[in-house]
Amino acid sequence: QVQLVESGGGLVQPGGSLRLSCAASGTIFSIYAMSWYRQAPGKQRELVATATSDDRTNYADSVKGRFTISRDYAKATVYLQMDSLKPEDTAVYYCNAQITTKAIQIWTDDYWGQGTQVTVSS
Repeated sequence: QVQLVESGGGLVQPGGSLRLSCAASGTIFSIYAMSWYRQAPGKQRELVATATSDDRTNYADSVKGRFTISRDYAKATVYLQMDSLKPEDTAVYYCNAQITTKAIQIWTDDYWGQGTQVTVSS
């Protein structure tokens, strides 16, 4: 069983910073990509940032220049450094990982963390 555990969420003032962490554990052969999603009340879940196994990254337009995604391969962990936070960034942030659990597995399966609340308010 694969588990993703997030940490680092909380309350911060506009213009402040937070760093989210997500560690994958369990039976894992390979992690091909790790991503951060977020969902605000009344909105659909949206992709915030993705980091692939070759260190390519992709960001939503709303966070470009403010957020940075990175991976620690040895720790099977993905980080999201969030700077210059805005009230619009308030949401539950979810970690996602595309993982194979066996060497013979062809396609990845998606795994999700339980979410961590980020609130940006003065």
